[in-house]
Amino acid sequence: MTTTSGTTTSTTAAATAASATSSAVSTLISSLGSGSGVDMTALATNLANAEYAAKLDRLSTQADTLKQQISDAGNLKSLLTGLSSSIATRVRTGDLSPQPQIANASVASGTLSGTSTPTGSYSLEVSTLADNQVMTSPAYASGSSTVGAGTLTLRFGTVSTSGFTQDTSHTAVPVTIPAGSSLSDVAKAINAAGAGVTAYVANGRNGAQLVLKGQQGAADGFVLDASEDAANPGLSNLAWTPGSDPTQLVRGAKDAALTIDGVAVMSASNTVTDAIPGVTLSLTGTNAGAPTTVSFSNTSSAVSSMMSDLTDALNDIASTLKTATDPATGDLARDSGARSLKTALSGLSGKTIMPGASAGAPSTLADLGLVLQRDGSFTLDTAKLSKTLASNPDAVAAMFTNGLYGVFGTVDSLARTVADPSSATSLAHSVTTYTAAQTQNAAQTTKLTDQETAERTRLIASLSAANTSVGASKSTMSMLQDQIDAWNKSTS
Repeated sequence: MTTTSGTTTSTTAAATAASATSSAVSTLISSLGSGSGVDMTALATNLANAEYAAKLDRLSTQADTLKQQISDAGNLKSLLTGLSSSIATRVRTGDLSPQPQIANASVASGTLSGTSTPTGSYSLEVSTLADNQVMTSPAYASGSSTVGAGTLTLRFGTVSTSGFTQDTSHTAVPVTIPAGSSLSDVAKAINAAGAGVTAYVANGRNGAQLVLKGQQGAADGFVLDASEDAANPGLSNLAWTPGSDPTQLVRGAKDAALTIDGVAVMSASNTVTDAIPGVTLSLTGTNAGAPTTVSFSNTSSAVSSMMSDLTDALNDIASTLKTATDPATGDLARDSGARSLKTALSGLSGKTIMPGASAGAPSTLADLGLVLQRDGSFTLDTAKLSKTLASNPDAVAAMFTNGLYGVFGTVDSLARTVADPSSATSLAHSVTTYTAAQTQNAAQTTKLTDQETAERTRLIASLSAANTSVGASKSTMSMLQDQIDAWNKSTS
């Protein structure tokens, strides 16, 4: 009981003391300046500002500079990355891609593959399309009919009307069929085996039949062996070999047969990748006895457009770089990444971008008409470009491929260089450095701001004490003056 009372009294006293302290602080602050006539709060603030303002101003200026440096370096990097991406799109799938043109579109379609640039024309004749084997089982009453139990084994190879030649490199696949399995269960088990053979149950006029479909190509034919569980017979009804019911073989597996410029080509698939260098053919029909032509679109007009666009894009980069590196006003005037880029651009037009070019063939951007001017900007000599296109159209086309060399490879290499943060002379490294400095600047600003606040608080307390002393002195002087005045009056 005594303890509770003591605790209550202590709490009340603490609250009263806290209230008195708060009131005293408020009174002190509101009365500052009343003794000396000077605004002590303003004086303390001005003194603290005077001590820290210059340092904070320097940090603020540095923060603005760092922000602009990050923006300028990032912008230059983005301009180059965007240019590389744009050229890549036009070279791979756009107007600079010499896509195959097939006169008889019902026979095949073509796309470019690899990095070579096909030219000229080719004769194409397709006599046979690749196909997959399709076979069916005998008919059952329904998909839920039981089929016995045991093991079905898929063996692969070449199937003909006279027999089966197994492909020993293609592993046979056993499929376990448990007791009580239905025809539908067999289809699921074959699909789950992942053998490259798909199965389903078709409900036709004769009843439910298991349908098996293999992969394209003569070597992907198959036979189905059955090993029955003696206690659950019936699975052998699903077995099939060429000596079995021939009506079960709906379609045999075949290779595609075609000729390119009279040269016979066989393919296990209707997607042919090695018949014409740099071209993937997708066969869709036959034209035996009536060859068609595979040719390639002329990219000359697209090259002229590309060089004009490239010149404009390089001028945008050069202009941005010139402003950013201006010795007097540029935020990147002493930036190693910007200087490195400036050096690279100055040598761009004369750089050999086709090291394997034959004598007399174009090998530089200057050969395509790109001219570096004295002020660092670029211009396009269209007359020189036209002359090069007329004399070496194939060599020019080869400069616009998706390879290590050529126009795209050169610009892409430059874009990758400036975007490599591990290189001390890249713009990406500059951005990393400026960002780290920006973080440090922010921390220093916060630290100085906190110090200024603490100093202002200390000065207010110190000046308030001085102000109180001045007030007391003024009160004493006033009392003495009153006494002197009273004494003088009494003696007169």
